[in-house]
Amino acid sequence: MRSGARAAIVGAVFAAMVGVAGCGGSQDDASGQKDGANNAAGDDKPALKHVKTGPPSAAEVKTTAAAFLAAWSQGETAKAAALTDDSEAATAALTGYRKQAHVDKVSLNAGQPSGRSVPFSVSAEISYGSQHVPWTYESSLTVARDKATGKAVVGWKPSVVHPKLGAGDTLKTGESEAPPIKAVDRDGAELTAADHPTLKTVLAGLRERYGKKAGGTAGVETRIARAKGSKSPDETLKVLSKGTPGTLRTTIDGKLQRTAEQQVSKRTKASVVAVKPSTGEILALANSPANGFNSALQGSYAPGSTMKVITSATLIEKGLAAYGKPHPCPKYFTYGGWKFQNDKKFEIKNGTFEQSFARSCNTAFISQAPKLKDDDLAKEARDVFGIGLNWQTGVPSFDGSVPVQSAASKAASLIGQGSVRMNPLNMASVAATASTGTFRQPYLVSPSLDNRTLAKATKTMKPSTHQQLRQLMHLTATSGTAAQAMSGMTGDFGAKTGSAEVDNQEKPNGWFTAYHGDLAAAGVVPEGGHGGDTAGPIVAALLR
Repeated sequence: MRSGARAAIVGAVFAAMVGVAGCGGSQDDASGQKDGANNAAGDDKPALKHVKTGPPSAAEVKTTAAAFLAAWSQGETAKAAALTDDSEAATAALTGYRKQAHVDKVSLNAGQPSGRSVPFSVSAEISYGSQHVPWTYESSLTVARDKATGKAVVGWKPSVVHPKLGAGDTLKTGESEAPPIKAVDRDGAELTAADHPTLKTVLAGLRERYGKKAGGTAGVETRIARAKGSKSPDETLKVLSKGTPGTLRTTIDGKLQRTAEQQVSKRTKASVVAVKPSTGEILALANSPANGFNSALQGSYAPGSTMKVITSATLIEKGLAAYGKPHPCPKYFTYGGWKFQNDKKFEIKNGTFEQSFARSCNTAFISQAPKLKDDDLAKEARDVFGIGLNWQTGVPSFDGSVPVQSAASKAASLIGQGSVRMNPLNMASVAATASTGTFRQPYLVSPSLDNRTLAKATKTMKPSTHQQLRQLMHLTATSGTAAQAMSGMTGDFGAKTGSAEVDNQEKPNGWFTAYHGDLAAAGVVPEGGHGGDTAGPIVAALLR
């Protein structure tokens, strides 16, 4: 017999004997065999530990916050970071706080907790070179339960270090990258964030871009260096030594700017922009809330029926509509599987195109979708109205978007819904283009300062289209949906209202765009309702 076969037989016999012995052992001492089975399965592994779950108790919140703040204030970065749910990010931020921002002598005092949130005050000293400057501010932290360990820890966010810090932002102290500026309006009057809170982000953006070109000298400051790709400019938190500001002239009209600020302040949320159609100069811009996001220049909203200005130009140029010509306005129109309707399901029987425009009949425009190519509206918006041409305004801004759409989405785009996106700057420019027939890119700082090239549309509006568009907007301003807001106005003027439906909003966003002489303006009131009633009075006040 081969040795391999012999080994197999012996092994089998041995296994059988072990099996028999096992059976005997089980009968003589059942509990012993049970223990042995457990050991064979790995009884030497540590028993599972109970991990706490649920929100931390009030006592845990208080002690965790106290331990974290104590470690941070004493410069024990590793210890403080270990008390958070992201020790790596916390280590980087707390190390940078002392090494990059040059903050020392840190005193942190916790306030009264509110649930899991703990406010605290910071009293520190910024030491840079021979300068030692006190710095105080308020912040807060939140205590959470670590899912892996069950321990109470600080939920790490950059805002723990400073409330204005966001993801990817860093605190730095040193010579400012851009010297300070003294921004002035078109008449030479200074524009400050203190006098015009709504211009705070704009002024910061102007400094970042034009500080060196304006001829000033840099100072030393503690600032937030924004994350790469951020739409927000760097922000100065503390000035250690002032630089010498250079003067930067803007296109702002001081009187119009104050009117814009007063008008939007009447609403919880609102934005407005005014431009000069003959040049493209931005004369005023304002937001409510004043210290919030600059939605006037950077917002992105569906423009609703104000988009019908561009759509009308498209239809007129394609021979699908004309002032004085019959045009359908049914209660409903189905296209691409969607059933569209008018406000309160109205219809205009045997009506004309201008009647449909003045009353803002949705189906009058949607009914033409089958006759348009998918890219017709996008081309008109870009080639004639300059939308989406990478505007160089001098500050961060969004220049609108009218993407190529098909089927039901194409129909929705015709009435400013779907994927079409605009802001008051874009729609003020649309009104300006309708007024003059030529797109002139809006700007806040003269392009001659930095030799930047302004965007140019490839086409000007055809004279016949221009004339009819002005007639449509004038009719709307005198006897249509914009008549109440524009009442009493004389001379050369026109307007268009809009209401954009938004998911999960009880009321639509109210829009209004108009021109009067060499002044055009547009505004939006998010969740405001009908544009003629909400944004209309704001815009009209600037045009009077």
